[in-house]
Amino acid sequence: MEDGLYVISVAARLLEMHPQTLRKYERAGLVRPSRTVGMLRLYSEEDIVRLRLIKHLVGDLGLNIAGVELALGMFNQMLKIKSGLNQAEKSDLKSYLEDCLNEMFSVLRVNPS
Repeated sequence: MEDGLYVISVAARLLEMHPQTLRKYERAGLVRPSRTVGMLRLYSEEDIVRLRLIKHLVGDLGLNIAGVELALGMFNQMLKIKSGLNQAEKSDLKSYLEDCLNEMFSVLRVNPS
């Protein structure tokens, strides 16, 4: 096995979660572990970090699956905005920020007007 890839039992132990919980998060689309030829789930270091965040959102903040999905979507949008800010020219900044806000509103499914 490659370094940094964990079968479900090892990932569950690392995260102090039940393997069935990991399967539930996969079914909900919150995490997508890779698969071996024999269809065993392999969790990467990135998957483990994401699952720790999900565990925090559910356990510490009390979010349900839909809330976690929304929070992760917003988190991804913020990362995208941060990356774009580093690349945007000052003259394009206002337009870029307006586009980003509109994208975030669409993730939240709200109309800012």
